Amino acid sequence: MNAPLRKAGLVMILLFGLLFAQLNWITVVKADEYRNDTRHNSFRLLQQDYERQRGNIVVDGQAVALSTATADTFRYLRGYPYGGLYAHTVGYRPVYGEVTGIEAIENDILNGSASVFTADRLLEMLTGKKSNGGNVLLTLSHSVQETAYNALMNNRSSSQTGAVVALDPTTGAVLAMVSTPTFDPNPLVAHDFDTATDEYDRLLADPGRPLLNRAVSERFPPGSTFKVIVAAAALQQGLSPDSVLPGGETYTAPQTTVPIQNAPGVVCPDEITLLDALRVSCNTAFSRYGVEQLGTETLKRVAREFGFETAPTFDRDDDNRMAVVASQTGPMAGPDGTPDPAALAQSCIGQRDVAMTPLQGALIAATIANDGVQMRPYLIDTIQDANLVPIWRATPSSLRRPVSSAVAGQLREMMNAVVRNGTGTNARIDGFEVGGKTGTAQNGDAPDHGWFIGYARTSSGQPVVAVAVLIQNAGPRGSAEATAIAGQVMRAAIATKGLG
Repeated sequence: MNAPLRKAGLVMILLFGLLFAQLNWITVVKADEYRNDTRHNSFRLLQQDYERQRGNIVVDGQAVALSTATADTFRYLRGYPYGGLYAHTVGYRPVYGEVTGIEAIENDILNGSASVFTADRLLEMLTGKKSNGGNVLLTLSHSVQETAYNALMNNRSSSQTGAVVALDPTTGAVLAMVSTPTFDPNPLVAHDFDTATDEYDRLLADPGRPLLNRAVSERFPPGSTFKVIVAAAALQQGLSPDSVLPGGETYTAPQTTVPIQNAPGVVCPDEITLLDALRVSCNTAFSRYGVEQLGTETLKRVAREFGFETAPTFDRDDDNRMAVVASQTGPMAGPDGTPDPAALAQSCIGQRDVAMTPLQGALIAATIANDGVQMRPYLIDTIQDANLVPIWRATPSSLRRPVSSAVAGQLREMMNAVVRNGTGTNARIDGFEVGGKTGTAQNGDAPDHGWFIGYARTSSGQPVVAVAVLIQNAGPRGSAEATAIAGQVMRAAIATKGLG
C-alpha cells in the first residue's frame, strides 16, 4: 500500500474513532444531563425515564421506595410502602415535577445513569436489555424512626407538629429523622397528571405545611437548650461546674427596664453553681453571666464552633438537595451596630433572634456525648449495583471539635444532672448514662415550643445515641413531653443496638 493510501486509511480510522467516542459520550456520559434538560422535556423523554426499573431505597433490609411494573405508558410505577413515615427523608420521584430527598440526591444511582454504570449501559447497547438502577441503603433504623413518629403523634401536649432527629454520636449516622405533619408521597408519583398535580396543590395549600421538613429546613427559637452553648463558653473561660454565679428572681440588663425572669416554678437563689443553674434552668444566672462576663463576640464564636451559621449538609449531598438551613444566633446589636445588652441577655436563654434546627440540636448533644468531636451527619450507608453488589460504603468523618474532651466531660456532668434530678427526669433510662437539656421557647403570641436535646451512653461511657425533639406550639406541657419522647427514642436506639 502506498503512502497516500495509508495516510487516508489512518485518517478514516481516526474519524471513525472520534465518531464512536462522541456517540458514547452522548449516549452514556451525557445522557442523564440531556434527559433532565427542561428545554427537551418532551413526553418521549419522560417515557425514557421509565424504561428502566428504578432501584430501591432500603431501610433495615426493607424497601421504603420501589418500582413495580405497569401496563400503562410509563412502564414502572414508583411506590412508597410506608406512606408518610419516611416521606421527608426519602422524598419522591414524580413523573411531572421535581424529585426530592434521597430520590434527588441519588437520582443517577437509582435510575442507573451514574458513571459507575457505564459498562452496563454499553452492554445494553449490544443486548438491548435494560438493567435495573442501583439501590440505596440508608442509615435509618426502622424501629427508631417508627418510635419517634408514633411518640410525636401521640404526645400529650396541645400539638402533634414537630420534629425528631436521632444520631449515632460516634459516626454521625442518622438513626431517625421525622417531621410532622407528614404526607403520603404515593399520589404525588401517580402517572395521571391531574391526580399528581391536584395532590401537590392540596399539600402546598395546607396551612400545616406538611411538605416542610421541620427537622432540617426550619429554624425555631431553642429556648433553654441554648444554655448548653453558654455553659460551654463559661467552661472554656475557666469556670467549672461548681463555680458560683449570681442568680436571683430577676435580672435587668444595663440600658434596659424590662427584667429577665425565671420560668414559673423555677427556684434560683441569689448564688447558684453553674451545674445547678443548668439543672434547674435558671434564666437570671445565664443572662447575667452572658452580659457581665461572656460578651456577644465570645458567645457567637462558641455557637459558630458548634455549627451555628453553617448549614451541616449530609454526606453525598454537597448540593444540599435535602434543603438543610443554618442555625443562627441573630445580630445581638442595636440599629447603630453597638452591643445591645437586652438582646444578649435574651439570646443567652435561647430567645430574641436565636433560631435552631432540630438537626443542629442533635449535633450539639452528639458532640458532647462524643468527647467534643462533632461528626458529619450522613443518611446513606451503602450503594449497591443492580446485582446487590456494594459499590460504595460510607466512611464517617469529623466536622469540627468545638470543645476539648475535658470540657465535654464537664458538660456531661451538668447535663447528666438535668436528667438525674433536674428538669429532664422524663428521659431517664435505667443502666445508662443519660444527659440532656430541656427548653421552653416563647413564640410571640402563639403557644410556646417544647424542646429536649440529649444523649445516652453505656455505663462504661460508650456513646449510643443523641437526640433532639421539638414540639411546635406545644404549650405548657411542651418540654416535658419532648423529654418523654426523647426517652422513648433513645430506648429504641439502645434496643436496636442490642444493648438494652
